[in-house]
Amino acid sequence: MTANTQTELDFKDNSRKWMHVPPDGYKGLSGFHKYWGKKPTEAWRFLIENLTDVDEIVLDPFLGSGLIAKECTDLERRFIGFDINPISIELTKLYLDLPSYKDLNNAITSIEKEVRPIIDEMYLLSANNIATHILWENNRITKVWKKVGKNRVELDVSEDEIIGLEHKDIYNPEYIRDLRLFDNSRINTKKELDIRDLFNPRALRAIDLVRSEIEKYDKRMKRALSLILSSSLGQMSEMVFAVSKRGKTTGKESEKIEVGSWVIGYWRPEQHFEINAWNCFENKARKLLKAIRDIGALRQNSIALNLDRFQNDRCDVYVCVGDSEDLLKDIPSKSVRVILTDPPHGDRIPYLELSEMWNSILGLDSKYDGELVVSNAKGRGKDIDAYNKKLSLIFGQCSRILRDDGLLAVMFNARSDDHWDSLHELEEAADLEYLGCYPMEYSAGSVVQDNRKGGLKTDYVLLYGKDISKERRKNIMGIFNIMNEWSTDYPKKASRPC
Repeated sequence: MTANTQTELDFKDNSRKWMHVPPDGYKGLSGFHKYWGKKPTEAWRFLIENLTDVDEIVLDPFLGSGLIAKECTDLERRFIGFDINPISIELTKLYLDLPSYKDLNNAITSIEKEVRPIIDEMYLLSANNIATHILWENNRITKVWKKVGKNRVELDVSEDEIIGLEHKDIYNPEYIRDLRLFDNSRINTKKELDIRDLFNPRALRAIDLVRSEIEKYDKRMKRALSLILSSSLGQMSEMVFAVSKRGKTTGKESEKIEVGSWVIGYWRPEQHFEINAWNCFENKARKLLKAIRDIGALRQNSIALNLDRFQNDRCDVYVCVGDSEDLLKDIPSKSVRVILTDPPHGDRIPYLELSEMWNSILGLDSKYDGELVVSNAKGRGKDIDAYNKKLSLIFGQCSRILRDDGLLAVMFNARSDDHWDSLHELEEAADLEYLGCYPMEYSAGSVVQDNRKGGLKTDYVLLYGKDISKERRKNIMGIFNIMNEWSTDYPKKASRPC
């Protein structure tokens, strides 16, 4: 066997790992916080390792979950990233500047000492039982459990206790700004939707108690604790559906009622779980602690406060919240060799609308006007024409920023041909050459995505080049031609629903 043959076999084995096997990229730190459309970290790592060299700058104008930034710094690449969603930037800074296990554990222990007795009192029943799971149906409580080890034990609750749990005093949260949403039936929102529609008074009071303690810490710790809180909000809400009658279609129907989760949108099912708010926070805290412990020695990344500092001081990272169309203008022409990005895919995910719950509770501001998205929300004016125009302008800026022999890798898919227009026109509008594409399995299953008519099961990585030399082209094709799935044609209509 020749050395080249062995290299090809190694490459094929590696590509199979992240293209055909469920990715490991949602464990540990990558699985700590929900974010829509997350891509497997293996997919980012593959592109970074094969398209860039150590100390080179990688740019992502649609940062999203922020996981690409950590992959870049772990591989000793410098990184620039933008996103209009403020929680995206907060998540990125957390991944790049983690607190130590000891300091975070001490902070969580301190918060527990201050707030848990007050929260437990809200769920206290007879015999000193603390309710951990409460099943609501049509605004009435039907079952109550407590957690014993890893199991739920149903409690025999008196009528008086039920009435006490059902009683809902009005609670006006101190630390939560008003929601700013739109009439959007696709994600079950109305303009007048209030935070009290998503959380009952017990949960809102618990959130305020935790927020008041978080305010006592320094910036790094405050960010980590705040994101633990935001990551736990879905399970604290009234959007946790109950899973019952599992196995009905097989004739082996189970009577067990299982706990669901917050799915995409703001759907509040008539039958839903209320979960003890402290347990939700503690579970996410333990998950982040375990991830930090598993990482071991934490990398110290220098994060620039502005682009000048990034360039002049050779910092590792510069990330900024804002509209990429504007922020990209500050980056010098022909200064970046590789741009890797996963832009919003047409009307697939209204990121800012779905993140509004997090951003409101964390006190972060959502600048809806500059978002690149196709939204069903009335009054936003985010239609396909506006989307295609803005995406073309952003990719035009990307072309200007790329050096000769530079590459742009775009992760993309959409249900309609209309949503591909900007990519089809990219070569002419941005002076970029289409080199080819390959399919990539989705990051994780989605209740909505898997069941929606025309739901998509794969994304594509589409590769574009700027003034590619013969040597660079040969190198690129040597990397990607080994893939059976690599194609120099555009994705066929048969492989993407319209």
